[in-house]
Amino acid sequence: MTHQDAIQINRTLISVSDKNGLTEFAEYLIAQDIHILSTGGTQTFLHDQHIETISVSHYTQYPEIMGGRVKSLHPKIYGGILARRGQDDDIMAQENIQPIDLVIVNLYPFSNTIQATDCTLPQAIEQIDIGGPSMIRAAAKNYQYVAVITDPDDYPMILEELKKNKGTLSLETRYQLALKAFAHTAEYDTVIAKYFTQQIKEQVPQIENPLFYKHHTLDLTLKNTLRYGENPHQSAAFYTVCNQNETGIAKAKIYQGKQLSYNNFLDCDAALKLISCFDAPACVIIKHGNPCGTAIGDNLLQAYQLAFSSDTTSAFGGIIAFNQIVTASIVEAILSQQFVELVMAPKMTDEALACFSKKTNIRVLTLDLIPHETQASLEYHSITGGLLVQTANKYQLVDYKNLRQVTTRAPNTQEKKDLLFAWKVVQHVKSNAIVYAKNKRTIGIGAGQMSRIMSAHIAALKSQNAKQSLNQAVMASDAFFPFRDAIDEAAKLGITAIIQPGGSIRDDEIIQACNQHNIAMLCTHVRHFLH
Repeated sequence: MTHQDAIQINRTLISVSDKNGLTEFAEYLIAQDIHILSTGGTQTFLHDQHIETISVSHYTQYPEIMGGRVKSLHPKIYGGILARRGQDDDIMAQENIQPIDLVIVNLYPFSNTIQATDCTLPQAIEQIDIGGPSMIRAAAKNYQYVAVITDPDDYPMILEELKKNKGTLSLETRYQLALKAFAHTAEYDTVIAKYFTQQIKEQVPQIENPLFYKHHTLDLTLKNTLRYGENPHQSAAFYTVCNQNETGIAKAKIYQGKQLSYNNFLDCDAALKLISCFDAPACVIIKHGNPCGTAIGDNLLQAYQLAFSSDTTSAFGGIIAFNQIVTASIVEAILSQQFVELVMAPKMTDEALACFSKKTNIRVLTLDLIPHETQASLEYHSITGGLLVQTANKYQLVDYKNLRQVTTRAPNTQEKKDLLFAWKVVQHVKSNAIVYAKNKRTIGIGAGQMSRIMSAHIAALKSQNAKQSLNQAVMASDAFFPFRDAIDEAAKLGITAIIQPGGSIRDDEIIQACNQHNIAMLCTHVRHFLH
């Protein structure tokens, strides 16, 4: 027999922590006179199901020791898994090693253990599997002659093939299982490495704990493939972080509409990050990753109307996000005024969902808001030949403690409220970013321009097109003003207060321009570039 042939399953080794679906699978093996080797807990479980097995200790003639820490690490086990049929037969006969054709192993629940808030390091260490990964890797390495199952969800597929092909498994199946097995052990080791990294300060305080280690691993699981990427000729998929509670779009409940696209995911994430900044009733409308309208209202319907009126043209085909429960009256207002790709909120009434059902192509979903402090701590951006990694921009300006008044005139109470609102929004606008706001709503947004003055011009044009007056409005800039031209432009428009990081070599000139125009200015000392 060559390694390209299907292999006959005669002997199986089973050692699993996840016993879901195992009974039916093991019953089939016994019915086909396939011998089963098993270890402690697995053998006890199968015995309780009236399934006969041979203990690994009986087969190896060596007991489990050290409280089960050592039970499968034996040449008769690994020889049976790693043996090359037709090449190692003589040594197998000499050492009385029986070939093992199928290995069913999944690992100690390390990730579940460490997620417990009261988990201690000794408890975590006891859940680090040693023999399991070794057996999995051995079987995957020898896929030409051995099959390995690590996922209980694969039992039905394997059972079907075994029944159909008289107890044999194809090379194609064995290779796919081996590929999955190597990914499984890689993911397992990644979780352990990350946990030990997090424990360094507490366990070995004299070791410096760098933010970025020499080797950085990503543990990702395919959630689903997408229809295409940013453009139809690009392929795409959505992955989630392994062994981590799903948050954000990954945890969304989708009620209707077409499958989420690659661009939908990007826009939803942008919308979620911005809408999560507000406690009062708020609405965010996102188009191509940028907010085109954001507003706080006395109620959610008012917030939507204000956000929509900020830029009715750009809102066409956008994504709408709310931070409170959506009712039927809000849905009716949306459907009567604009075409929308997707609507998201923490919750929707049954009546709201019924209204949406009249437009089945609209994607409708609910998901929890994500406070800044609970968002992912690292962000990733792929570039040619590498990956950029940075800490997430979680800075939130919640009051005036860290602001510096740099102008003669201080902002009044309403201007302060609008400045804080505008500063929250500008953080989520692509750079160079300018936001005009009044009465806690945006009335002009300039995004993604090569010069700040051009963003200011575009934001003003947006407000003019929406027939929104900039008189008595405020202005937010995501970075410092390099020249006073944007200040002079703002004065002509009627802007009365500005918030910006400061830090330009021309700050004195900028401040002087504000004083000349009686504009109040606050500096945050924090830049919010977004590329």
